[in-house]
Amino acid sequence: KDRNSSECITMSSAPTLYILCETAAGYMLLEVIEMDEIGALKSEMQKAMNDANVLSRMCKLRAFSAFVSAEEALEDILALSEHAIPNRLLRFLEMNLPVISDKKKKKKIGYEIGVADIELAKLIAQALGARVRSDEAVRELLRGARQHASKLAPELGKGVLEQAQLGLGHAYSRAKVKYNPARADNMIIQCIGLLDTLDKDINTLAMRCREWYSWHFPELRDLVRDNFAFARAAAVLGDRATFLQCLDDTTNNNTLNNLAQAVKPRGLIAAESADVDDDGLSTAQSIAAAARVSMGMECNHEDMANIMNFTERMVALATYRAQLGLYLEDKMRHVAPNLTTIVGDTVGARLIAKAGSLSSLAKCPASTVQILGAEKALFRALKNKGNTPKYGLIYHSTFVGRATKKDKGRISRYLANKCAIASRIDAFADELTDKYGIQMREQVEERLRFFDTGAQPRKNIDVMNAVKAQLGTSAMNQDEEDKNAHSSKKIKKKKRSIPSEEDQPGSSTKKKKTTDHDEPMPDASLSETKNKSDKKKKETGT
Repeated sequence: KDRNSSECITMSSAPTLYILCETAAGYMLLEVIEMDEIGALKSEMQKAMNDANVLSRMCKLRAFSAFVSAEEALEDILALSEHAIPNRLLRFLEMNLPVISDKKKKKKIGYEIGVADIELAKLIAQALGARVRSDEAVRELLRGARQHASKLAPELGKGVLEQAQLGLGHAYSRAKVKYNPARADNMIIQCIGLLDTLDKDINTLAMRCREWYSWHFPELRDLVRDNFAFARAAAVLGDRATFLQCLDDTTNNNTLNNLAQAVKPRGLIAAESADVDDDGLSTAQSIAAAARVSMGMECNHEDMANIMNFTERMVALATYRAQLGLYLEDKMRHVAPNLTTIVGDTVGARLIAKAGSLSSLAKCPASTVQILGAEKALFRALKNKGNTPKYGLIYHSTFVGRATKKDKGRISRYLANKCAIASRIDAFADELTDKYGIQMREQVEERLRFFDTGAQPRKNIDVMNAVKAQLGTSAMNQDEEDKNAHSSKKIKKKKRSIPSEEDQPGSSTKKKKTTDHDEPMPDASLSETKNKSDKKKKETGT
């Protein structure tokens, strides 16, 4: 045959090459018989891999190890995805590869292992001490082996490989997306992102609501400045004519009170008190007076219904945004209590979201935490050789806002240091507590006073030792309580396990001795017969 043809590829003088092929049904080890290293990357070689007969002449199956169950396959693929070599794979290679003696280790090993993944190749080389390669020629052979796996290994025929691939794919996807208790910070990341989106949307919708309803009642815009209060007032008012009819109705006295409840200054939560304050009532009276002389246009029933639907939806969305803010605050208190104590729930959640997770934030140095969120300004300054930014998301903290202009950079650096420490405590502590955060917040307060008055703040080592001692004493007290409770339980168990005097083995003899005195005296007739028998014995004896 022609040497240059794709069906005759000669083997070079290189050592024997074994190809490791990982499938969903098990591990395959192929031994390469004929392969031209130079022509491996040519188009003829790639076309030859599509022919099963050519591939069977190039390599043969040396060993195949099937997975016993789907759980084994999932365990191995999870280990491989995390760049770890499974023990099952190591045993398979040690059993089927040529044995390497100590003499051969000193010399060159007579075989190579071909692997698709470079990280897996490094792990196998460290574990077995063999030469492992991962190049284009090996990947091309693996492509052909996976394409014709059922012909190389008869065990994979009749749709076994396809079923294994489908089942393992579903199991791997479920394992990757399952709930992880250690990733509670993912809820924080999604929540703070939703809050930012809601703030933008609510602001846009509030401006649209003011503009739309002002065509009907333009005087309300000057009387109610707050966007959310304006939407609530518009929802209560509705059509001016209908509102004035209800207001003039003497039998219904709740109309003005409802309007006062809607416009009075309060939070976004719908839980309200029954009392109506003077500010809300005076504003409601002003609105009622303006409604009687309003210059707004009249709206028909259909137009007013659309305005009311939009206004009610905007109020419901703003209320949900407030509830989501409370949820974020509670979640931050449970996941990162120290970071929340220092910079607040919103800034802390933004730092976690920007870093990607709480553990990623804990791995960042204080300098990175300081400028987190100002990456564009940083790279622009580095490109233009200008001044780098002094703060990023930390700028929204109250400490930076309270500092003077010349001290903002220094307090942001100090605050970033405390945030880095707090995030590490929150991420890696066994038991979460906010005592470290409280003390570090006091340190930041002392640093602000130092910038103003020059009063020397406490050292960080002293603060940490004080908190550690405080936690140690509380833990010791808890341990003593646990020991006392445990010892009392033991005493109770011992009392229950001690047998009574009646159950003890020595109690029977004592009882007999005590009962001998209480036994009844024998009869007189019996004693006389005994005495006569004794006299007869003596006489016969003499």
